[in-house]
Amino acid sequence: MPRIRPLVIVTRRLPEVVETRMMELFDARLNVNDAPLGKAELIEAAKTAEVLVPTVTDRIDASVLAHAGPRLKLIANYGTGVDNIDVEAAYKRGITVTNTPGVLTEDTADMTMALVLAVSRRLCEGERLARSGEWSGWGPTSMLGRRIGGKRLGIVGMGRIGTALARRARGFGLSVHYHNRHRVHESVENELEATYWDSLDQMLARVDIISVNCPHTPATFHLLSARRLKLLQPHAYIVNTSRGEVIDEMALTRMLRNKEIAGAGLDVFEHEPAINPKLQQLDNVVLLPHMGSATIEGRIDMGEKVIINIKTFVDGHRPPDRVLPSMV
Repeated sequence: MPRIRPLVIVTRRLPEVVETRMMELFDARLNVNDAPLGKAELIEAAKTAEVLVPTVTDRIDASVLAHAGPRLKLIANYGTGVDNIDVEAAYKRGITVTNTPGVLTEDTADMTMALVLAVSRRLCEGERLARSGEWSGWGPTSMLGRRIGGKRLGIVGMGRIGTALARRARGFGLSVHYHNRHRVHESVENELEATYWDSLDQMLARVDIISVNCPHTPATFHLLSARRLKLLQPHAYIVNTSRGEVIDEMALTRMLRNKEIAGAGLDVFEHEPAINPKLQQLDNVVLLPHMGSATIEGRIDMGEKVIINIKTFVDGHRPPDRVLPSMV
């Protein structure tokens, strides 16, 4: 007798090749319109599904999980971060949570390096000027940015993405500094010629560019607080491709407006998809719509990881990318 395929509910449109494979393997219900599900719809999905496949914009908190049906045993998150899921509440209900680590590392590191260049060399300002019809031609003091070679890059969070960024930064002649919960292996430090700072405050006060690459957890909410942002030097730039909640966005906006720091490159925001209108008015900020990992290849790789996690779980084995409360 053929095995009954599990009911898998997917909350957003995924790449066609991923959705096709899901339809082949599972009883998959897809979101054809790609409209984000409201809380009531997420609750209904939790009541019905055996496997729920949310994305980073779907808030699967304790109030949603309280309505989970007895058949829901796996939440296979389509994303690396799991701050959209109450992992502790899921664990208590016997629901396994997985994510898709590793596959977005290079794409996100590429975008982070692009933002470092864009904000320091004023690329978006220059592009707007070129389109405006008001450019009067080359001038020796026109559109002056800052050279990044020889500057100090401070990486907050030396995980996969932070390490990948450090490798790129070395190629651009940046000196690598980092702060992390745990010091990386000596061989990695030697390879990257990286300087470890146990004190985040001390590192912030001494580097020229800050890159935020740590995940959003209760411990990292507003890790870059108003007090810590004040430690940055006036010529410093800050880049964030991690999560908006790691930075006190209101404090950052005030400092950028008052020219207390030189500029920022932001791919993520504290209250996404809302962006502070005052940020949008500033010329010394490069704003992107959370597209750091947005490559076709990366999105397909994410989908393949989700499928592997589901298939492994359904076959009665521990999925390779399980997330436990102690890991968050």
